[in-house]
Amino acid sequence: MSSVSGVRAAVEAIASRQEELFDLLGHLVSYPTVSPPARNSEQAQSLIVKELQGLGFAIDRWPVFPGDDNVVGTLKGSASATANSLIINGHIDVAEVGDDAGWTYPPFALTKGKDGRWYGRGVADMKGGIAASLFAIKMLREHGVELRGDLLFQSVIGEEAGEAGTLAAIERGYQADYAVVVDTSDLHMQGQGGVITGWITIESPTTLHDGMRAKTIHAGGRVKGASAIEKMMKVIASLQDLERHWAVMKAYPGFPAGSNTINPAVIEGGRHAAFIADQCALWITVHFYPNESYEEIIREVEDHVLRAAAADVWLRDNPPTFRWGGRSMIEERGEIFPSLELDHDHPGLAALQSAYEQQVKQAPTVDMSVTVTDAGWFAHAGIPAVLFGPGELSHAHAVDESIDPEQLVLFAQIMAQFIADWCNTDKEGKA
Repeated sequence: MSSVSGVRAAVEAIASRQEELFDLLGHLVSYPTVSPPARNSEQAQSLIVKELQGLGFAIDRWPVFPGDDNVVGTLKGSASATANSLIINGHIDVAEVGDDAGWTYPPFALTKGKDGRWYGRGVADMKGGIAASLFAIKMLREHGVELRGDLLFQSVIGEEAGEAGTLAAIERGYQADYAVVVDTSDLHMQGQGGVITGWITIESPTTLHDGMRAKTIHAGGRVKGASAIEKMMKVIASLQDLERHWAVMKAYPGFPAGSNTINPAVIEGGRHAAFIADQCALWITVHFYPNESYEEIIREVEDHVLRAAAADVWLRDNPPTFRWGGRSMIEERGEIFPSLELDHDHPGLAALQSAYEQQVKQAPTVDMSVTVTDAGWFAHAGIPAVLFGPGELSHAHAVDESIDPEQLVLFAQIMAQFIADWCNTDKEGKA
């Protein structure tokens, strides 16, 4: 069987044997890998390992947190030095369910609804993308399609709680010529903005009794003191000024004006009603555009806040301090999702568009996600990437999360075609 006919047969088999795909998805959904609380992915990742080993992948499995392992499978190509390599990336954790009394169908059992859709937590975000990608690879392998370039399959932990599963895989040295993050995109090919959280803290060098307040604010008291909570109000005002400035001065195609926001999400401060607050911490969430890095955003926010602090007689000597990001919202109360600016001229995106057009008979939608995913970590590491997966964002994290089975099958067919095309194309300059 020729390579072309093998790919065609694999694509056709995805449709004719789709019940095997749904069966795999059902097994994945049955594992409640809810995050938070997380630390519960061992069984689901063991199933991924079993599937990858059955397809001939070499396995690297390691703990990111106790009870939450990353899994990376590598299928070496026959011409790794000259043919394109590919990373397929997905997260095994799913969103919280809470009280499941509002669910029509059990969240951890794949159920066919009366409307023909599949229901269960994670079907859209994003065990559907993982299962369909694995099934696409399985059909290529069974139909004898040889890959000249390396294929890496990453099942990572922690995306739902801002945990750095994908970053950990990158730090472990995994690279490729292109990466597809198969998270929820309704088969759109997308870039994304970024998000970073940060803590801004104000601390007084002295702790004063409430009875000293009159001496700190009335003329003649001659006590240089201040409430950290009240001073934080000046910081919040400065952040609002910066947010308004960004809304006027910054823009990016595909985003409504003012999408780059600074949210003062949580404030903590003071010790007791009998004391002047000597400490206050503000937790902020900052959204930024695809052409901005979180490092640039950190510099902009810190510069603006410190300039505002320098105009205050007390903050000038007791300036705010900053702690940005983190590798886990659970462990560190902090997260980073870097942005992803699509390279519309990259041959990887062109190959994915071509595979889509071959299966759908029309051009794909290429746009921007309104949310964030792990895709930005690849861009931050210099690995060209795209967000492309099945499922609608309106169903992700929702009660009665569901997915269209026809879209799931179509996604698997597109991925089979793309994998075969991309991993059998010479790297640029290697022809």
